[in-house]
Amino acid sequence: MNKTSILVVEDDPTVRNLITITLKAHDYKYLTADSGENAIMESVSHNPDIILLDLGLPDLDGIEVIKKIRSWCNVPIIIVSARSEDADKIEALDAGADDYLTKPFSVEELLARLRVIERRLTYMQGVVASNSTFHNGNLTIDYVAGCAYLGDMELHLTPIEYKLLCELSRNIGKVLTHTFLTNRIWGRSWENDVASLRVYMATLRKKLEPEGCEYQYIQTHIGIGYRMLKV
Repeated sequence: MNKTSILVVEDDPTVRNLITITLKAHDYKYLTADSGENAIMESVSHNPDIILLDLGLPDLDGIEVIKKIRSWCNVPIIIVSARSEDADKIEALDAGADDYLTKPFSVEELLARLRVIERRLTYMQGVVASNSTFHNGNLTIDYVAGCAYLGDMELHLTPIEYKLLCELSRNIGKVLTHTFLTNRIWGRSWENDVASLRVYMATLRKKLEPEGCEYQYIQTHIGIGYRMLKV
């Protein structure tokens, strides 16, 4: 079973160390960021399962970080902040946070909040797994049969093109970075793998979006990665 990966965004070394030691002791994977810009970069590069976010960061306010992350993904965000006013909590939740934990906090409560999020993620993954067929516009993917169709016509995809299509479809609406995709396809992320990824993605798009196609299925985020659009 894969460990849950958590991005800890906290500029106070003492609090950050407390959180990471707790996570390590309970068998979580984690990475850290000490500023808002670093948090955004890490979330784009590593696609964590959960983000623990302090609001009082040295460069960007945490609310701005939430809004930026929410512009491209729905990763669960738990606020861990010294701001205890109701107005602060409401603003963070309205911006897209999933939960709010006020400092000082007990590690037991933090772990309990994480378990709630994990149960929700497990449920959502089960829902996705139970759906063996994917539909988006004229595109249909039969995950069980390993086939994809555009309208009534079967797409003749190479194994790598099909794997890329499945990764994009299972994360529809999310930007998948070059690093994430190359690791999923080849199990590594070397410079030549990224170049190969661009070639495979170009050929996949030609098959998905032939001349005259009414839909755009794949959106390129230059320098970052790709996203399947819901059409």
